Amino acid sequence: MIRWTITFLIIALIAALLGFGGIAAGAASIAKIIFFIFIVLFVLSLLAGLVRRT
Repeated sequence: MIRWTITFLIIALIAALLGFGGIAAGAASIAKIIFFIFIVLFVLSLLAGLVRRT
Protein backbone atom coordinates (compact mmCIF):
# COMPACT_ATOMS: atom_id res chain seq x y z
CA MET A 1 0.00 0.00 0.00
CA ILE A 2 2.89 2.32 0.69
CA ARG A 3 4.07 1.74 -2.90
CA TRP A 4 0.80 3.20 -4.19
CA THR A 5 1.32 6.24 -1.99
CA ILE A 6 4.83 6.75 -3.32
CA THR A 7 3.61 6.24 -6.90
CA PHE A 8 0.90 8.88 -6.61
CA LEU A 9 3.31 11.22 -4.84
CA ILE A 10 5.79 10.92 -7.71
CA ILE A 11 2.99 11.47 -10.23
CA ALA A 12 1.94 14.60 -8.32
CA LEU A 13 5.49 15.96 -8.23
CA ILE A 14 6.07 15.37 -11.95
CA ALA A 15 2.70 16.89 -12.84
CA ALA A 16 3.44 19.92 -10.67
CA LEU A 17 6.83 20.42 -12.31
CA LEU A 18 5.24 20.28 -15.76
CA GLY A 19 2.52 22.74 -14.80
CA PHE A 20 -0.48 20.43 -14.59
CA GLY A 21 -1.97 21.82 -11.39
CA GLY A 22 -5.23 19.90 -11.43
CA ILE A 23 -3.61 16.53 -11.98
CA ALA A 24 -0.97 17.30 -9.36
CA ALA A 25 -3.60 18.23 -6.78
CA GLY A 26 -5.64 15.12 -7.53
CA ALA A 27 -2.67 12.79 -7.31
CA ALA A 28 -1.47 14.44 -4.10
CA SER A 29 -4.88 14.08 -2.46
CA ILE A 30 -5.09 10.41 -3.48
CA ALA A 31 -1.59 9.84 -2.06
CA LYS A 32 -2.60 11.53 1.19
CA ILE A 33 -5.75 9.39 1.56
CA ILE A 34 -3.89 6.15 0.84
CA PHE A 35 -1.15 7.14 3.29
CA PHE A 36 -3.64 7.74 6.11
CA ILE A 37 -5.35 4.42 5.38
CA PHE A 38 -1.91 2.78 5.55
CA ILE A 39 -1.20 4.42 8.92
CA VAL A 40 -4.55 3.30 10.37
CA LEU A 41 -4.05 -0.28 9.18
CA PHE A 42 -0.49 -0.28 10.53
CA VAL A 43 -1.62 0.87 13.98
CA LEU A 44 -4.42 -1.71 14.01
CA SER A 45 -1.92 -4.39 13.08
CA LEU A 46 0.37 -3.34 15.92
CA LEU A 47 -2.51 -3.39 18.41
CA ALA A 48 -3.64 -6.81 17.22
CA GLY A 49 -0.11 -8.10 17.68
CA LEU A 50 0.02 -6.75 21.21
CA VAL A 51 -3.33 -8.33 22.09
CA ARG A 52 -2.17 -11.73 20.83
CA ARG A 53 0.96 -11.65 22.96
CA THR A 54 -0.88 -11.03 26.23
